[in-house]
Amino acid sequence: MTDIIWQIEQESSNLFKWIDDVALYNQEKVLKAFQHNNVASRHFSGTSGYGYDDIGRDNFSSVFADIFGAEAAIASPAIASGTHAIALVLYGLLRPGDKFLSLSGMPYDTLENVISGNNIGSLKDFGIDFEQISLTEKGEFDIDKISKLLNNNRYKLLFIQRSRGYNWRNALSIKQIEEVIRHVRKFSDAIIVIDNCYGEFVEKKEPTNVGADIIVGSLIKNPGGGIAPTGGYMAGRKNLIETIGYRLTAPGVGTEIGSYAYGYREFYQGLFMAPHITAQALKGSILFGKAFSKLGYETLPLADEKCYDIIRSIKFNTQEELIKFCQAIQSCSPVDSFAVPEPYDMPGYNHQVIMAAGTFVQGSSIELSADSPIKKPYIAYLQGGLTYEHIKLAVRKCIESVSKIS
Repeated sequence: MTDIIWQIEQESSNLFKWIDDVALYNQEKVLKAFQHNNVASRHFSGTSGYGYDDIGRDNFSSVFADIFGAEAAIASPAIASGTHAIALVLYGLLRPGDKFLSLSGMPYDTLENVISGNNIGSLKDFGIDFEQISLTEKGEFDIDKISKLLNNNRYKLLFIQRSRGYNWRNALSIKQIEEVIRHVRKFSDAIIVIDNCYGEFVEKKEPTNVGADIIVGSLIKNPGGGIAPTGGYMAGRKNLIETIGYRLTAPGVGTEIGSYAYGYREFYQGLFMAPHITAQALKGSILFGKAFSKLGYETLPLADEKCYDIIRSIKFNTQEELIKFCQAIQSCSPVDSFAVPEPYDMPGYNHQVIMAAGTFVQGSSIELSADSPIKKPYIAYLQGGLTYEHIKLAVRKCIESVSKIS
């Protein structure tokens, strides 16, 4: 087993060098943003009540905006999840009678009820129409269909999901996003919103650097560095961020209030660590991908491809293999290693889901975790890993567990 891992590391040296180069670039970017905003220990203190003049909250959002090349940002522990953050953006920017279009197919499963649920306060309930254009079989934007729809319709907002969700496709690269934005701008001045979950710090540029109006994501994924205990963010054009802020709290109040009594040190520290932690997860993704490719399983990205998010898709032959893989991930976790995950009905999903996540922060998918809907094809979606050494140990455990079945 050690020989296989050593061999994979030698084969992957160029990819690892690329990851290290990106991490160094992003670390310098983060450091400069901290310095430019004069981050000091006073910014770590919490506030109570309304949170007027909460300098930790306001400064953290300013640091976030600088890092992501945005005019403004909201990075807040008041946001419960990535789904919550995306919902805030959609509700904040869309009005009854508006239409919005996804250029990357149906968004992640947990957004289905946000978009089209019945009588639960969904966008559909408010008279907001939704359409989607699927990516091509090669996982690329369908430029012909996009052009046709934009020529014949007026959309308020265009939505792109950078990561794969529960789909057998690669994440979208910044180059792909930049090219489709350039094309879209020939036809439309619609607000372009990017679901940036799992993609932060994977490349040197972010979607806001290539023309996106708003990016949105979760602080318990890449930008939280495995330290932030909760939260979400959105960054982009100042006028749009201000409008979204009115949805976060109340019209006329926006981001002027919002306290967090526990303090902000973990958020700042997690953001500072994020480029390095993301690099650890990317190296782990390559290790898992090559190891299971050598065992005969299909994986995405392909064994020698660059990763454009931290997720590794592994396609198993049977439901039993999928479940055993997730259970192996759980068993080598630092927290709740004794637990045995089983498929179960989870709110927001249409199929039973199995989730392995022995994490310090509940549901943190920058930490080593794996999940999957129980349906054909049997694909495990592996993400995260705080240290490459831990991921190496997990690869050994997972290979042993799955090999006993096959």
